[in-house]
Amino acid sequence: MELRKDPITRSWVMAGHPERDKVLADPCPLCPENRLEIHSLLDLPSDGKWQVRVYPHFRPLYRIEGETGRSAEGIYDRMAAVGAHEIVVETQDHTRALAQLSDQEIERVLDAWARRTADLKRDARFKYVTVFKNQGVQSGEEWPHAHSQITATTFVPRRILYELRSAREWYRERERCVFCDILRQEMRQAKRMVDNAGDYHALCPYASRVPYEVWLLPHTHNHQFEAPLPGENRHNLAVLLGRTLRRLLQVAPGYHLVVHTAPNTQQTKGELSEYWRTIAGDYHWHIEILPIVEQRSKSYSIKEVYFNGTLPEQAAESLRQIDPGK
Repeated sequence: MELRKDPITRSWVMAGHPERDKVLADPCPLCPENRLEIHSLLDLPSDGKWQVRVYPHFRPLYRIEGETGRSAEGIYDRMAAVGAHEIVVETQDHTRALAQLSDQEIERVLDAWARRTADLKRDARFKYVTVFKNQGVQSGEEWPHAHSQITATTFVPRRILYELRSAREWYRERERCVFCDILRQEMRQAKRMVDNAGDYHALCPYASRVPYEVWLLPHTHNHQFEAPLPGENRHNLAVLLGRTLRRLLQVAPGYHLVVHTAPNTQQTKGELSEYWRTIAGDYHWHIEILPIVEQRSKSYSIKEVYFNGTLPEQAAESLRQIDPGK
């Protein structure tokens, strides 16, 4: 198993991981009675027992031991799949989804995401930490038991690099954060806003890639999800995330969720070093949620041009009309 870099798109591709296709049979490996022998990386308690538990992944994409051993094969680059891959078990209850948890329980999940992100960034080998969640059969989720995943990689994913470049250029020209500008305009126009709770806002982005795509952003500017600033009350984020997911699950059977935060600023070599000069001012962490509405996407297969049959203004209006309930 190794990582290979496409010299055209500059994307890293994992090659050779046949065990990822194997299905772990019942009993559910995330239920507490079936995984007592696995050492947990983090336990967050609730009512005298753990509610959120973080494990090393049973079949990791990346392994924490060793060095990348980056090398060339002619014009191509490759390296070992060094990194970290963790599972966040969001509840002991096999039957409850994240959207069904209480606000306090969702806040513990957010706390686990933040703690593990901060801890993994202490390893200077890792350039980026990704928190993601696949919900529903069509999303490619590994188990129906409520869980999310965290990966730490020795490279920055291509979409994050695109965001970093665009944010830096916007800041260089205007001395303002592009995400703050987006949020201010969306709040002023109110056409694509879905909901808010305290300092946090949910909106359908202007160029939504899929129907009902939603972003969650803090009003207080901050480039690091894992390091909340004064004014960022994570309980309000939990409230908003729960309401947003309950809305989305009434229009789509599943979704992909990804936390976008700043890369590891311990990295001082190579292309990334130039981003650190203004990143605290130009980047803005946010959560992107892409619902899975259609079984067959009409987007181009290369995924560089998206087709979205639902205007984000219509999507936001529909989501506002849905009672998020509990």
